Amino acid sequence: MAVSEIQKETFFNLLEQIRTEVQTLKKKNKELSRENLKLKSKLEEIQKEQTDIFSSISESERIAMRHKVDGLIEKLNQHLNQ
Repeated sequence: MAVSEIQKETFFNLLEQIRTEVQTLKKKNKELSRENLKLKSKLEEIQKEQTDIFSSISESERIAMRHKVDGLIEKLNQHLNQ
């Protein structure tokens, strides 16, 4: 009977340690979730302030840029195929 009581006590001690660890992890998770929300809102704010590289140029400039990039890609492909 003594061994069984020792095993029970050990079991309940370990169970309490697990409960404590779970509570600690839940608390940490909650803190991290709050921090994540703050960081997400900060990121959204920064993204709103940024402008797209293409929003400041006209459509004709975009087409010209695309044409140049396509030409460069073609040159690279020709060079790599040699």
